[in-house]
Amino acid sequence: MKILITGADGFVASNLRIHISQNKNHEILLHNKKTTESELYDFLGRADFIFHLAGVNRPLSENEFNIGNADLTKQIVSHLEDLNKRTPIVFSSSIQALLTNPYGISKKQGEDFILEYSKRTCASVYIYRLPNLFGKFSKPNYNSVVATFCYNVSRSLPIVVNDRDKELNLCFVDDLVASFLDVLENKLVTGFVEVTPIYNVTLGTLADLITSFRDNREKLLIENVGQGFIRALYSTYVSFLPISSCSYSIPKYEDPRGSFVEMLKTKESGQFSFFSALPGVTRGRHYHHTKTEKFLIIRGKALFRFQHLITKEYYELVVTDKEPTIVDTIPGWTHDITNIGENELIVMLWANEVFNRELPDTISAEITK
Repeated sequence: MKILITGADGFVASNLRIHISQNKNHEILLHNKKTTESELYDFLGRADFIFHLAGVNRPLSENEFNIGNADLTKQIVSHLEDLNKRTPIVFSSSIQALLTNPYGISKKQGEDFILEYSKRTCASVYIYRLPNLFGKFSKPNYNSVVATFCYNVSRSLPIVVNDRDKELNLCFVDDLVASFLDVLENKLVTGFVEVTPIYNVTLGTLADLITSFRDNREKLLIENVGQGFIRALYSTYVSFLPISSCSYSIPKYEDPRGSFVEMLKTKESGQFSFFSALPGVTRGRHYHHTKTEKFLIIRGKALFRFQHLITKEYYELVVTDKEPTIVDTIPGWTHDITNIGENELIVMLWANEVFNRELPDTISAEITK
């Protein structure tokens, strides 16, 4: 399928074109500000599907709203009709199409041209009235306050929050693109399309979250970034990091036994660390009342020993890096780990809680056979 994307250099189009390019059965025709009228007409003659994403939202003069939003849309549908084509069109409009400001009026005119084209030709059209968008490839001080905050905070530049209680309705660009692709592949019922989810957040909360992403990095702490709005916002923030900031140093604690490094701490799911032990070295020699841990041998060979605090039941096992094996520590059992290999032992460790030096829940004890 030949797919025309107008405004191909824009924020949404940049994300969309990457997704579409992953399907080798599609050929993408890219329209941007440098595209000539004859090139556009050639694209329109060849296209099987159109994503009309081109538009103007920050013009030098109000007349540019009409040129970029209404006139271009009219030009596209008029030429399609001249060619006797009924090419499906996805049109990116705005929630401001319901308002009477110059931008909203121009978007509403664009919608009307699309709907009239559909009525005259029976072409399928899909109109999205979009709220504020955020995600990778967005431009600070242009696309949205999210982009501006992410850009500034990731570079330790100040941000301005004039009204912390101001409510924002936000759409994540990946969710929008997923909806676009659903229309492309499944040809939904023609008309207006609502993208979900829409996230509601105050300006103050938005600023606090983005700032916490930066500050918590230094604390090795990660927010609950696995789903929903926080997942989308964190991904957006990370996309704004300068590439030179993609790495950062973390503390390393060393003693004659080896080294210990805390990698990542979570608010609700514990922390991840790793440690090393030189040949013959034993680590652990303690028990926990509540804390639990999971060990994974990354390199080397280790002897794990366990002893029940009350019954004195004893258990041991040998684990190597040849067969990935998780070893759990169990509350109420003294445990230790000894490097019985010839080389340095490297062990990954997860604990169900973040280590608290004042309440470590780690009590020294020896195993007696």
